Parts: sequence; C-alpha cells; structure tokens
Amino acid sequence: MASKFINGTGRLPLLTAFLLLTALIGCMPDGPPVPLDDPIPERIAKGGIVVEAVEFVRAPRSEDPAHPEYTNRAYARIQYLQPLPDGSGRLAFNDLRGLIYITDVNGSEPRLYLDIRDYPVDFYNHPFPNEAGLLSFAFHPQFGEAGKPGYGKFYTAFTAGPDSGVADYLDESGQNQESVVYEWTASDAEASEFQGRWREALRVGQFGRWHNIGSIGFNPTAQAASEDYGLLYIGFGDGGGRNDPNDNGQKTSTPLGAVVRIDPLADLATGKGYGIPPSNPFADGDGGIPELWAYGLRHPQHFSWDADGRMFLIDIGQDNVEEINLGVAGGNYGWRVREGTFATAPGLGLDADAPVYSRPRDERKMIYPVAQYDHDEGFAVGSGFAYRGDAIPELRGKYVFADIVVGRVFYIETDALTPGEPAPIKELRIAFDGRERGLKEVAGYPNTYRDPGSLRVDIRLGIDDAGELYLLTKGDGRIRKLVPAVAP
Repeated sequence: MASKFINGTGRLPLLTAFLLLTALIGCMPDGPPVPLDDPIPERIAKGGIVVEAVEFVRAPRSEDPAHPEYTNRAYARIQYLQPLPDGSGRLAFNDLRGLIYITDVNGSEPRLYLDIRDYPVDFYNHPFPNEAGLLSFAFHPQFGEAGKPGYGKFYTAFTAGPDSGVADYLDESGQNQESVVYEWTASDAEASEFQGRWREALRVGQFGRWHNIGSIGFNPTAQAASEDYGLLYIGFGDGGGRNDPNDNGQKTSTPLGAVVRIDPLADLATGKGYGIPPSNPFADGDGGIPELWAYGLRHPQHFSWDADGRMFLIDIGQDNVEEINLGVAGGNYGWRVREGTFATAPGLGLDADAPVYSRPRDERKMIYPVAQYDHDEGFAVGSGFAYRGDAIPELRGKYVFADIVVGRVFYIETDALTPGEPAPIKELRIAFDGRERGLKEVAGYPNTYRDPGSLRVDIRLGIDDAGELYLLTKGDGRIRKLVPAVAP
C-alpha cells in the first residue's frame, strides 16, 4: 500500500524504484522480433565509371511452346555468353528455348550450333518458360585438344519432362519437371554445327516449376595438374515455393539449394554418369551427399571465377535481399534461415512470410555475403564477372554484376572482400549511342511478374576470352559489348 512506503509519501526512493523496474523487465519475456521495413537504408549511387554499350549481335527470334500465367514475351531467352576454350575466338550463347548459337569476337552472324529439341533428351520447358529450359552450358577445358579425354565435350543443363527418367536424387519429386545435365561429344570440335553423341550425366527431381538447375561451369583458372581441373560445378535452386517449404537449403542430403561438384570423365563403372572428386567436403558420404560442394542457397543462377581462383557466387533472394558471395567448399550460405545478413521468419521460428529481421547469434557457422542490396534497388541478381580485361582500365579489379529485372549494372572492388562485411556498391553508368541511359529505356519490355504495365529488362552478362564484358537482354534478343565511353 502506498501509505506504508518509506517517508510516508506514497513514493519509492529513486534508486529503489529503478532497481525494481530493472528486475521486473528482467523477468519479462522478450517481445516479438520486429520486421525490418528497409533492411538496407543506404542507397546505391552512380559511380564515376562510364562505359558505352555497342551493338554486337542479335539472336534469332524464338518462341515458347506454352504460355502459362506470368509468361513474358521475350524476343529470345538468351542467358549466357562465353568463349570456347580452344583459342579460336569463338563465342557461344544459349537461348532457354533449347538453342545454342556460335558467333565470334568479331560479331559474326550467329549460327545455330545445337537445338536440343531435335534430340531424344526429353527437353521440357512448358510449366514456366520464363525460368525453365536450357539454362546453362559449359565446355570442357580440353574441348579443343585432340587426343585428350575431354576433346569435343561440352555439357548442358536443362529441364526435362516429369518422370522422364530415373533421377539420381529426388526421383519421387519429379512430377513437375526434372533438372538434368547432359554430356555432348562433338566428333569435330572445330565444326560450326554439332554432330556427335550424347549421354545423360545427372538427373534430379523437381517438385516445383521455379528455382531449377542454374549455372554450370569449370574453373577456368585451374591448371591441368590441380585437383580442381576438369571438375564440373552445378548450381541448383531450392526447388521452388516460398520460404523453401521442404527446407532443402539447410539439408546436406539433397543437391537442391546447393552447388555440387562432379567429375564427368571419371570411371563410370559405378553405374552413375559421373565420379565423385575425392576433395569434395562430403566425398565419403559422411554428413552429406558426396556430390555436395556448398549449400544454404535459394537460387544460385550464376557463378564465375576471378583470375586468382576465387569463385563469385550470386544468390537470388526472396523478397528482400540479393547476395554476392565468395564460394567456400563446405560452406552453408544460410537460406532459408538467413537472407543476406539478416534472419528470416522461418529462421526465428515465426509464422510469417516475407519480412527479414535483425540476425541473432548463429548457432552454426554460416557464410555471409561480401556484397548485398535490397529491393529498393532491384529484385533479382542474375550474373556477374570480375573484370580483368584491358579495354576499360577504370573497370579493372571490379566485380561487375547486374539486376535481372530493373537492368541496373553494379560493381564492387574485388580487393579485401570479407564475408559478412558487405562492400559498398556503385552503379555502372552506361551510354548508348553516346548518351547515358537506363536499360529499361533501351531494352525494356512488358513485365508479367509484378506491377502490370511496368517494364522489365531480363539482363544477363557474358564474357569473352579476353575478359571483356557483354550485356544480353531477352526482351529484344540483343547482345551488346561494353567498351570505353566516347567523351561527351
């Protein structure tokens, strides 16, 4: 009762009141986590580097076999451009609709090299042509070396029909589509049109129509005597659905939500279409599948290597944060409990969908991005390369990457990158015909995912054997080369 308090005033002495309040707060349960409305409040500013994008080649127009909801009307679904590793100056690029074309550094008219729809490989992109189909390709480093085991060999990653084969993993999940890797062996590596044989190397069941197989590639910095030479890296999305409903990202028992690494030329007597590199983190099957190289990823559509051998690994976020990571063997990149350097609702045990939250102390080791941006700046990071070319000296030593949707191109410094300490990002300024403009203005086309009536760009980056960069845009099917800007 107040009348019995000290001094008969009905008040506690100040120190006593403070101590009592502190004790009461200490006994109260923590309040619910507060979602972050703006995870990264700092804005990305335009940098001081200006480049010119010049017309290089245009892909032939292609068509989708079906138009389910949200399917956009891309002129050509061109995805990646890369050099053939034979010193010929030839460049190859793919169209998700099942096509691989060959051009060269002089911008010769593209010629059809391979249409996998003409082969009995169960190619299937009907569920969602925007994100399915021929998603990537990779030439073996010995492609042009006659007499070597990898001569004439290249690999394709694409979606196949449901239950069209027996999957190496998740066979029971293949009712929607399946992600497969095929090996192709050209009888003549110098030919401008593929002729040869083919075989299936790897197959994984997909329960959804999104977040399929992504980029595949060989480490171009690996020397012939190194343990990484000739090993094929394959990125897999988490299989689809919001918040990774099967928690594939945090499982080491599945290739979904992960990067796997295989030896495609190993002794195949085991019955599999590939071998397991002994240096893989779980090569003995203890703690994870032997193919697994890194996990905790949502949609790793692209990875590439810098000249020093570092892998840059991008991961498309869900509703909040886009990531640029350094590849680490055995690394856990956090999804679905983390998105960027933040915690997700599932990561905090909350029944919520989209928000991210301040990150609590990790209970297990995770690898965090070296750069990240939120959805005030873009919506999906698609591809990137460390620039080591000679044409644009100001860009040397920068990692250049692009947001698929809005068409902005960004860069960070490649020196002194530390996971979990995101580097500052600048926007690359791009001129077209001598005038600085945005890619939405130049190559935008109707957006079918969100904001009806708005424009999207669908941009990817490509590279040649000199390290020069190219912009690929699906809406107009054009490939443009980045060159030094002409003085205004």
